[in-house]
Amino acid sequence: MRVIDGLHRLRAAQLRGHSTIAVTFYDGTEADAFVLAVESNVRHGLPLSLPDRKRAAVRIIATHPQWSDRKIASVTGIAPATVADVRRSAPVDPAEDFTRIGRDGRVRPVDIAEGRRRAGQLISENPNLSLRQIARAAGISPETARDVRNRLSRGEEPLLPPRPRGVRPRPREEILKVVPQPGHGEDRHDAVAGPAFTEGLSAVNRLKADPALRLNETGRQLLRLLSVHMLPPAEWEGIVDTVPPYWSGTVAHLARECAHIWEEVAARVEKNVAQGDDSPPSRADSSACPTV
Repeated sequence: MRVIDGLHRLRAAQLRGHSTIAVTFYDGTEADAFVLAVESNVRHGLPLSLPDRKRAAVRIIATHPQWSDRKIASVTGIAPATVADVRRSAPVDPAEDFTRIGRDGRVRPVDIAEGRRRAGQLISENPNLSLRQIARAAGISPETARDVRNRLSRGEEPLLPPRPRGVRPRPREEILKVVPQPGHGEDRHDAVAGPAFTEGLSAVNRLKADPALRLNETGRQLLRLLSVHMLPPAEWEGIVDTVPPYWSGTVAHLARECAHIWEEVAARVEKNVAQGDDSPPSRADSSACPTV
């Protein structure tokens, strides 16, 4: 009967003379209850301070060492790189550090190279194994298992070649500067992004900096959806060109359906703003009842 979240709401009810209050009961271990308490407070309008979140990450790493850095980051509201730094300074049983559970509940290897080596060995010993069997045994995804199998069939090593030092993937800012290739003609869209795209990308980046969105799963899902659609014209041209002719009708239909969904989202968001409730939520309004 310990209060996990909602101490202030409980105290407010007591001060008002209430003898009862609506609550949500939670049945679980003490370690999981602490995770719920941290996650609830991170999502409030007044989130925990950074030192508090780091201390919470230390405790969660100790009780849930099998969780990935991203999963712990999603609970504590700090960056995955910060969780990784905290983990490196915390003692962890090496026996529990081969695989990690991600935010989606899937188990992945800590060292993808080791998973690729295991997959290569399994394929060499038993070529008839399915991709899912290989992936399950090696702790990698079926797509990674497929890549390992293809590399072995070409006589290559199962590991990806190391990236040359100093060579990094091009950031999106550089992609904006790509010019059209010769021979594409004037009827194609210009590959250089216009001001509308630049303004949209800037707006998405501002949204990503808002804790009200990036510190909860639903907000992060919205940011991911917006980021997916913020592609420069050159990339959209490549996507259109890769659609096989026999799927063009289906892809066009799905694209129009997605556009219709976004139109509905825009209308509902504008309706909410028109109703005048565009202020950020406060801690007291974040939940109707405490959790015990």
